[in-house]
Amino acid sequence: MTRIVVGVSGSLASLAALRYATALARRDGAELLAVLAWEPPEGEAAYARVPDPAWARLWAGEARLRLTRAFDEGLGAAPGGLAVERRIVRDAPAAALRRAADRPGDLLVLGITPGRGRLGGPRRRPVLRAVLARAATPVVTVPGPLLRRGEARVLRRHARTGRAAPQEYPAASQAIG
Repeated sequence: MTRIVVGVSGSLASLAALRYATALARRDGAELLAVLAWEPPEGEAAYARVPDPAWARLWAGEARLRLTRAFDEGLGAAPGGLAVERRIVRDAPAAALRRAADRPGDLLVLGITPGRGRLGGPRRRPVLRAVLARAATPVVTVPGPLLRRGEARVLRRHARTGRAAPQEYPAASQAIG
């Protein structure tokens, strides 16, 4: 049985990849493996100097919450009628994804943020570059939504505060005129 392995981070591009991977798995009758990789915020080297298991448990719990939230935000809920495995890995994202997609017939799906201009391309996609350099399986990239300047910053700010982002247009139920 083939597997569709998808990298999930919670970004808009990874949510697009999760939707695409779910549709592929459903179409092909394949298993879906969603992988979220995390590392201590200061990096493994700094953590090794001053290890704190309580903080590591907190970060692992936050990663678990991000993966659950990604399924809720990207799909509405866990997809029914589909074999789904959720895997949280403490490792660099590229290494975790390459190791997860280790079976013959696996397909790795990654979301990418569309680049703007000359500098928006490969330099800003270190995970994609690292995966493509050493991937043993085919890799499919799914572009995330193209946002106007400043929109990503507004969405991040409102996501942190838990408030809805401001809407430019009146709600459909409001009378216009």
